[in-house]
Amino acid sequence: MTEFRYGPVEYTLVGFEGERPGAPVVEALVDMLNTGYVRLVDLLLISKSDTGEVTVVEVEDDPDGLDLGDIALAASGITGEEDIAAFAELVPPGGSAALIAVELTYQRELASRFAASGAVVLQHERIPAPVVNALIDHLENEGA
Repeated sequence: MTEFRYGPVEYTLVGFEGERPGAPVVEALVDMLNTGYVRLVDLLLISKSDTGEVTVVEVEDDPDGLDLGDIALAASGITGEEDIAAFAELVPPGGSAALIAVELTYQRELASRFAASGAVVLQHERIPAPVVNALIDHLENEGA
């Protein structure tokens, strides 16, 4: 069977007040990572000044650091400059965000099995949680 070292990687850009994510944000990330469903691949902090100047800090190079416990980045630096620039466009002037790259570990086995069977994943589409929840609420209210 074909075995992949990594499953699909997904980026999430999380905005927050101040220059660093607060303890509840970091705790939510660490709790999810501890489930084993995802693995932290890369993590960057992006800040944009009021004039639009962008500053990017690799978490590993951050002297103040984030308290991620014993969690290490699986592939620090995998996030390319083009990806960073595209996500930085979404950070409002005077704002900050964390760009989190996680491996969807639960899909690694599935991807390996598909490849071993000769199948190829042609497209993977993600529907954001707020959209799914709004749609379900709408459908349930429509039937009421």
